[in-house]
Amino acid sequence: MNIRNLAIIAHVDHGKTTLVDALLRQSGTFRTNEQVAERAMDSNDLERERGITILAKCTAVDWKGVRLNIVDTPGHADFGGEVERILGMVDGAVLLVDAAEGAMPQTKFVVMKALALGLKPIVVINKIDRPDARPDEVINEVFDLFAALDANDDQLDFPILYASGRNGWTCETLDGPRENMESLFDLIVKHVPAPSVAGKTEEPFALLATILEANPYLGRVLTGRIASGKIKLNMPAKALSRDGSLIEESRITKLLAFRGLKRVPVDEAEAGDIVSVAGFTTASVADTIAAMDATNPLPAMPVDPPTLAMTFSINDSPLAGKEGDKVTSRELAARLAREQEGNVAIRIRESDDKDAFEVAGRGELQLGVLIETMRREGYELSVGRPRVLLRTDANGAREEPMEDVMVDVDEAYSGAVVEKLSQRKAELQDMRPSGGGKVRLTFKAPARGLIGYHGEFLTDTRGTGIMSRLFAGYAPYKGPIAGRRTGVLISNGDGDSVAYALWNLEERGSMFINPGEKVYRGMIIGEHTRDNDLEVNPMKGKQLTNIRTTSKDEAVRLTPPRILTLEQAIAYIADDELVEVTPSNIRLRKRHLDPNMRKRLERQAEAS
Repeated sequence: MNIRNLAIIAHVDHGKTTLVDALLRQSGTFRTNEQVAERAMDSNDLERERGITILAKCTAVDWKGVRLNIVDTPGHADFGGEVERILGMVDGAVLLVDAAEGAMPQTKFVVMKALALGLKPIVVINKIDRPDARPDEVINEVFDLFAALDANDDQLDFPILYASGRNGWTCETLDGPRENMESLFDLIVKHVPAPSVAGKTEEPFALLATILEANPYLGRVLTGRIASGKIKLNMPAKALSRDGSLIEESRITKLLAFRGLKRVPVDEAEAGDIVSVAGFTTASVADTIAAMDATNPLPAMPVDPPTLAMTFSINDSPLAGKEGDKVTSRELAARLAREQEGNVAIRIRESDDKDAFEVAGRGELQLGVLIETMRREGYELSVGRPRVLLRTDANGAREEPMEDVMVDVDEAYSGAVVEKLSQRKAELQDMRPSGGGKVRLTFKAPARGLIGYHGEFLTDTRGTGIMSRLFAGYAPYKGPIAGRRTGVLISNGDGDSVAYALWNLEERGSMFINPGEKVYRGMIIGEHTRDNDLEVNPMKGKQLTNIRTTSKDEAVRLTPPRILTLEQAIAYIADDELVEVTPSNIRLRKRHLDPNMRKRLERQAEAS
């Protein structure tokens, strides 16, 4: 059977997963009356809630006797490690570009990786039915991007289709028939080359593991493309590391091929196909699964290094262990080790006392997704403020990671965005109108200056701005950057918060908690209006007497508190603060109380 291996690549929210939905439906993968969830490839709960693709996933459809192995890749730059691995597994790519937004930072990232591997992408201008669509300008932007990334003549001569993934049609011209996606199917079969397997089927079996999953019945499941030879069920095999050393020997206990959204057992597969294998207990991503007589591992794609780090530690607050069932450093270490096996874009280093772990990744979103996944699994942990990973150049000077920032914003709010980013040491590179009363601003900014800025950005633009970021390399250290300008309100005792006390504290600042919540000494319950920290008593009730008056007591009317999400809490804290994460709650607290403050808190507690 003819095979085509391709990846769907695009910037976040440009419609990759919706396009795959339409391909699955129109290829006959589903029955006519079968009920299928929207964005069927986003099987993870977090992916469905956030509307983004986090993990790369494979599917396969049959079209006129040709099997199309399609890989849906993440669109956010923080999950770029997934994209880098996947592109080495395919022979072609469909580049999706929004007809209104055009070429965005992540588009540049994935195109750069695809062109470097020699792939010739098919460009699909999606969402062509948007009222603010500008397809001709977007095509010119894509061509300029290809040229800027040193594409060769064959890659610059890319085919173009216009599409609406949501409505399930593609066409070759703007005024062409808008009926179905046959033109995209036919173009994939024609343009994407079949796997080059001439003479490789007789060579020893070799497969480079690209995706790792844990299955409760099969154990470790490794997915990759067969580079050479044939694989059969129950055949003996071994796993080789990148340096060629032997990891383990085993046999193939399960061999799975992709058919639509399902994986079906098969007895045999050969070079060029994408399959999943089970039977290994130690082999991981970037390792080579090979026949017993193979000696050389397959070359693995190098992955860009992490740029941001956070400290994960056990939860040692007074409320520790009351909401989660995994609270020890041993369980935390085991969970992070499992994560590192399947996610090559993160790096984990254990502290000397073995109670804390430095977890380094691509960005706040990637680490935030990891923390959210762990809290849903029942873990309790404390998380420190994100910090960038600096390095020194050949002359000993400090360098820090820089990011390309692209902002689409209404003209009325552009001044506020430029001012705020300038305070964070960002440099304005370009400013141009993008139609519809919007302006596109391009900055080069230090990554540490963008920590915690996104919430402020949404406030300044009244929720209408769109900001995209992409790692752009290292540059000389930019000097100190001002952090949070306000202090916090700290609880001076343990107990339950009282509405009357919170009402009296509202003039001191905004609250983070509701009445009746558990609080403890050192817990942050709100934001101070001034720049210093203040210890307060959120448990102080109203003193009741038997004296009656003609005037009625004032009713307690509380302002709704600011309930911080996980990402907002991580971005909000200062260097001496922590985020306490449990399955039920997200709390903020001071890392260490200074001796004077501790004595003052103790005296206040004794007096009360």
